[in-house]
Amino acid sequence: MSTKAVCVISGDVKGVVYFVQNGDSVSVTGEVTGLAPGLHGFHVHEFGDNTNGCMSAGPHFNLNSQEHGGPTDAVRHTGDLGNVEANDNGVAKVDITDKQISLVGDSSIVGRTVVVHADVDDLGKGGHELSKTTGNAGARLGCGVIGICKA
Repeated sequence: MSTKAVCVISGDVKGVVYFVQNGDSVSVTGEVTGLAPGLHGFHVHEFGDNTNGCMSAGPHFNLNSQEHGGPTDAVRHTGDLGNVEANDNGVAKVDITDKQISLVGDSSIVGRTVVVHADVDDLGKGGHELSKTTGNAGARLGCGVIGICKA
């Protein structure tokens, strides 16, 4: 039986994202609404704390103390899942498979927070002073804590 988790995103944007552990990878699927059309940074942040909105989620989940990068980069934060793309109606379909996050063990994201950002994540390659820490992805528009869900 596979492990499953869910995140309900709230804030200026809304959504529901599901996580399923499939061997050594996790599939991330769902939908985020209320976005401006285009690309938006999509990350797992360190803390499952939303007491001060999305700001209390802390920095990106970074198990191995790496610089920020893209989801396929060898050097990246554990929680660097790249971008989601909103269509002209402000809806982003999430469909990501990742091998660095997990729902079990040391790299588990359960109890941490998903954050959807206002701007595109430059994947650490933008040359901006924030590129290597946040991808210069801008404000935190919505977030939610990841929890184990009923199969």
